[in-house]
Amino acid sequence: MIMKFKILFAATLFFCWAYGVQSQTKEYDICIYGGTSSGVVAAYTAAKAGKSVILIDPGHRLGGLSSGGLGHTDIGNKYVVSGLALDFYRKIGKHYNAFEQWIFEPKVAEAIFNQYMEDCDAEVKFGQLLLDVEKVGTNITQAHFRSTENPENPALTVKAKIYMDCTYEGDLFAAAGVSYHVGREDNRVYDETLNGVQLMDGHQFPNGIDPYVKRGDSSSGLLWGIRNGELLADGTGDKKVQAYNYRITLTNEPENRIPITEPDNYDPSRYELLKRQKEIQPWKGLNDVFIWSPMPNGKTDINNRNGFSTDMIGMNWDYPEANYTHRQEIIKAHEDYTKGLLYFVGNDPSVPAFIRAEMQKWGYPKDEYVNDGHWSPQLYIREARRMVGELVMTQHHCQGNEVVTDEVGYAAYTMDSHNCDRLVVNGMVKNEGNVEVGGFPPFPISYRAIVPKRNEVTNLLVPVCLSASHIAFGSIRMEPVFMVLGQSAAVAACVAIDQRIDVQSVDVSEIKEVLAANPKADKRQSDILITSSDVDAVQFTGDWNQGTGDGYGRSYLEANSKDGQSTAKFTAASLPAGNYNVYTYFPKSAKSSPLFTYTIFDGKTSNEKQMDLSQVEIKGQTSSTWVPLGSAVVVQGGESAFVEISTKGANGIVAANAVLFVPSDDQR
Repeated sequence: MIMKFKILFAATLFFCWAYGVQSQTKEYDICIYGGTSSGVVAAYTAAKAGKSVILIDPGHRLGGLSSGGLGHTDIGNKYVVSGLALDFYRKIGKHYNAFEQWIFEPKVAEAIFNQYMEDCDAEVKFGQLLLDVEKVGTNITQAHFRSTENPENPALTVKAKIYMDCTYEGDLFAAAGVSYHVGREDNRVYDETLNGVQLMDGHQFPNGIDPYVKRGDSSSGLLWGIRNGELLADGTGDKKVQAYNYRITLTNEPENRIPITEPDNYDPSRYELLKRQKEIQPWKGLNDVFIWSPMPNGKTDINNRNGFSTDMIGMNWDYPEANYTHRQEIIKAHEDYTKGLLYFVGNDPSVPAFIRAEMQKWGYPKDEYVNDGHWSPQLYIREARRMVGELVMTQHHCQGNEVVTDEVGYAAYTMDSHNCDRLVVNGMVKNEGNVEVGGFPPFPISYRAIVPKRNEVTNLLVPVCLSASHIAFGSIRMEPVFMVLGQSAAVAACVAIDQRIDVQSVDVSEIKEVLAANPKADKRQSDILITSSDVDAVQFTGDWNQGTGDGYGRSYLEANSKDGQSTAKFTAASLPAGNYNVYTYFPKSAKSSPLFTYTIFDGKTSNEKQMDLSQVEIKGQTSSTWVPLGSAVVVQGGESAFVEISTKGANGIVAANAVLFVPSDDQR
């Protein structure tokens, strides 16, 4: 008993020393924890609205995964990317001399995130780890931090009116006592069909791979990476977390290439499963094992593919609830495994010589992650904690069976979960947990999904680890969506501060009004977007039918030139005077006409042209893109400007999807 008292007394003294005598206390309107893409957008938005903001991150760089290797953007449907998220991809486009660009180098993304912070008054504090928070009732009054590099340094205490958790882990809301879930819910919890245990064919081993060290001998033990356990029934809930990996940046430019050498803790036996997989599925190329996506300037964004790849399945289950030290150990294990896989493919004699030769053409880029040994410091935390808030987004919302009306963003990606487990099934090794189910249009995300329950915390917003079931989060968890939700959350925080109300009491219509009036957060003029579903702005003649391709938004129309001449007139009735660049959206299909005729009327003069679509290059995870039609100089007092799209001169399908007027000085 005396010993326990001494320990408690010593801990109390340390607490007082850390938070009292030595602590730095700062006050702000808004405290944002997590320098992810969402955190940066939120900080910029709130600072531009005149609020005092501090953005705190345990690391030392901004942008999270968007600047950490995921340069092959998971889009789903570009309709969901709005506001500052869209502005980010246009800034990427400007760097590469394009309108918008969705594939990019990590250093380019990081520079843009840094520029956002330089262009606003938000304060950024790196290397600060959350210790705990203090509350009075349901109100967070202060948050305590310590240095990750120098724990003996004075602690930082932040008092704020509103807090935002923009981390991938949900550490702030967990410390504040907010309800959350880790792992997969049982299908019965939300009456879903794709949650819980799922044994499917995606990213799977072929039949016949022996799981034992000595083939056919279970007493010899399991190969590395296989869990000793049994497969539960489909839909069974558990605490397993979908696999993490690195989105790997390599280069094949000799002058920028650092050779891939044997990494720390290298053990070739870890890759025995890959050897056995390739006995059944012989090597054809690097794409057998990796999704090898090319990036600009000879670089890559490499992702997981098939049964054995970059996903370190089952090795991350502790991560969501782990302390900082244990998380660093898990991160290091993932780094060693991934670098070891690259080295194995390039050097192990079991790999065919032509594959080894191809792999050896690649190396770590000298100009990326220069302060981190040319390796990304951002592990892909696909999922950790998920808040259980005022409303839980589920499979039913993704598939349109339930539709919310208090939306603060949209999602459109497939319900996507990477594998969660690797075990023995019928004497063979199998991965379990991969789900890839799409086929639905963009769906709205509720404001209630980014706020905690009212009886838990009333001054906290959570735009990343939001309230969603495992399978719904699999659709929502894309970087552009996190940015959109971060901006919406920042607007909500400003409204709550101005009106001195709880975040749960914010009128969502006010958030929408602010975002519509000032989507770029810094008073730049808004784009004028007209879609084919805007019945008051689009007039059709001829024969138009519902489009079947990858269009912009929930639907679009298309006409076939063989059915006679058809036109679609998109009128911008409220277009302010000024100079605009004009675009139309092109959902490419095998039956698309290589040519179509269009007319731009700027209010005074009309100009008819033909568009040659055969030269349009579409990059990234999409089969559609904006194509430039030209410019328009709109003067005060003229008639309403319009763009008319016609099948005149076409040979095939012409789409009437959307027209966009972008102020010509938008990215200057």
